[in-house]
Amino acid sequence: MACRAEVTRFAPSPTGPLHLGHAFAALTAHHVARASGGQFLLRIEDIDRARCRPVWDQAIRDDLDWLGIPPDAPPLRQSDRLHIYGETLDRLWQLGLLYPCTCNRRDILAALDAPQEGVSLGPDGPVYPGTCRHRPRPAQRPVKRPVDQALRLDMRAALTGLGPLAFTETAHPDHFGQNIITPAQLVDATGDIVLARRDMGTSYHLAVVIDDAAQGITTVTRGADLFDATRIHVLLQALLHLPTPAYHHHRLIRDDAGRRLAKRDDARALSTYRAAGATPDDIRAWLGL
Repeated sequence: MACRAEVTRFAPSPTGPLHLGHAFAALTAHHVARASGGQFLLRIEDIDRARCRPVWDQAIRDDLDWLGIPPDAPPLRQSDRLHIYGETLDRLWQLGLLYPCTCNRRDILAALDAPQEGVSLGPDGPVYPGTCRHRPRPAQRPVKRPVDQALRLDMRAALTGLGPLAFTETAHPDHFGQNIITPAQLVDATGDIVLARRDMGTSYHLAVVIDDAAQGITTVTRGADLFDATRIHVLLQALLHLPTPAYHHHRLIRDDAGRRLAKRDDARALSTYRAAGATPDDIRAWLGL
C-alpha cells in the first residue's frame, strides 16, 4: 500500500528571531513532508498584532531559505484571515456555545484560591472556574456577538450531541497511536477556554484549527508541550465539521539547565550562528538530526 503524501506546516509567530528550537520544529515538519513526497507549508501566526513585527516575518523566511527548506507555497498569514475567524465565532455564538467573560488573570487566581475550589492546570494554565458562566445572563441573549469582551466556550454545552473524540499520535512515546478524549479531560481538566480575546478578535486555539483545515494539513508537527492542547483542537474540529489530522508531537530543544528554548534566548538565534560562520549542516548536527 502506498503511503499518504503528508502536508505539514511550520507556524511561527513573528515576535523575535528563530532559535534552535524553531529550527528543529521546521526541519521535523519538512522531513515528514518530504519522506512521503508531500508538501511543507509556512503559516505566519501574527494575530498578536501588538508584538508581531514585519522585520521578524522576513527573518523567518530568510532563515528557512538558509536552512534549505523553503516552503512549497506562499505563506498563509493569520492577520489576513480575521474576518474568517469572526464568521466562525458568529456561528458558535448563534449556537449558544459562547459567553462573554470579564475576568482577568487576577480574578481567576482569586477564585481558585477560594476553599471550595480545586486548583488544576490545563493547556492554558489554571482551569477557569466558570465565574462568568455562573453569573445570571440576560433574559434575551444579544443577537450579535459582542466584540469588546473575551468570549469563552461553554465546554459542557459544546460536548452535547458530539460522538466519541479521538486522534492519532505518531511521535510522542507515551501516547503513540490512537488517543481517546474523555469528557472529563475537557470539562474538568481543560475548562471553558477563551476563543476570542478582546485585543485579538480570536485566539490561538480557534485560529490554528481553522487554518490547518484551510491549508489541508494532514499531519500537525509541533512540540510535545502542546500535546494537551490537542484535545481542544479535536473538539473544535468536531464542532466546526473540520477534518482531524494526525499529530506528531516531537521532543523539545532545551538549554544546559533543561529549560525549553524561548525567544528570550537570542544567543541561540539562527542569525547569530549564521553570522558566526555556522552552516545548515552544523545546525542539523547540533540538533541530533
